[in-house]
Amino acid sequence: MSEALKQYLTACQNRVERALDARLPSDNILPKKLHEAMRYSTLEGGKRMRPMLTYAAGKALAIPEESLDGPACAVEFIHVYSLIHDDLPAMDDDDLRRGKPTCHVAYDEATAILTGDALQALAFEILANDASIAATPAARLNMITTLAKASGSQGMVGGQAIDLESVGTTLTLPELENMHIHKTGALIRASVNLAALCKADIDPTVAKKLDHYAKCIGLSFQVKDDILDEESDTATLGKTQGKDKDNDKPTYPALLGLAGAKQKARELHEQALESLSDFGPEADLLRDLSLYIIERDH
Repeated sequence: MSEALKQYLTACQNRVERALDARLPSDNILPKKLHEAMRYSTLEGGKRMRPMLTYAAGKALAIPEESLDGPACAVEFIHVYSLIHDDLPAMDDDDLRRGKPTCHVAYDEATAILTGDALQALAFEILANDASIAATPAARLNMITTLAKASGSQGMVGGQAIDLESVGTTLTLPELENMHIHKTGALIRASVNLAALCKADIDPTVAKKLDHYAKCIGLSFQVKDDILDEESDTATLGKTQGKDKDNDKPTYPALLGLAGAKQKARELHEQALESLSDFGPEADLLRDLSLYIIERDH
C-alpha cells in the first residue's frame, strides 16, 4: 500500500467515524438499549470501504468533503444493518464481526433485528434531511432512490436471497457474478454513484464511467473476500474464517480454484482502471483503492 493511500485511509476512517458518531442517536436517550446497540455495531470497527469510495469519487469530481459526509454515513449505515442481519442465526449464524461479538450475541436476536431496522431508516433520513448535503431536492430524491434500489430486492437483499437459495448448489460463473453484483456490488456502486449525484453539472458519460468502475471493484471486492475466506485466519479477518466453505456456499475459489480466482480479481482491477482512463491525477485515489481491494489481507 502506498504511503499516500495509507494516509488517505486513516484520514477517511477518522472523518467518517466522527460523522457517524454525530449522526447516531445518543445512548443516553430512550430507547437506550437500542441506541446503545446501534452505536456498538457501527462505531470503532470496519474498513469503511464504502465511505472511502464516496469520498474518493468526490475528490475525482472536485466535490468538497463536507458535502459528502451525509452520503458516506448513509451508505455505511446500510452496510452495518446488512452485516447485523447477515450474522443472525436465521442467516449465516455468526458470532464474530469486526473483531468483536456480533450484535445478537452482545445483546439478543430481537435487539439485533431492531438495530438493523433502525440503521436502515436512519440512512434514508440522512439523505432526506442532512444539512451538510449541498444538493437540490431533486438530487436528494435521486440519492434516496439510488440507495433504496441498491439495498432492496433488486440489489443487496436480492443478492442475499439468491445466496441463501444457492447453498449446496453449483453455480456457473455468470450466475455467481449475478449474485454478487447484487449482494456486494450494488452497495459499492451506490457509494460511488451517491458522490456523482452530489455534482449538479456532471457529464452523463463521466457518471457512466464511474459507475462501471464501481461495478468492477464491487465484484473484485467479493472475489477477494472469497479468497481471504480460504487463505486468511479469524484473527486477521475479524470474522470467522472458512464460514462460507463450511456452509457449502458457492464461491469464486470453489468455481475457479484459488489461482483462477486471483486472476479474476486482477482482471477486474484492470477493467476498473480502464474505466478511469479519461481521468487525471484527481482519480488516483480511486485507482489505488481498486488495487488495495485485491491486495488487502482482511
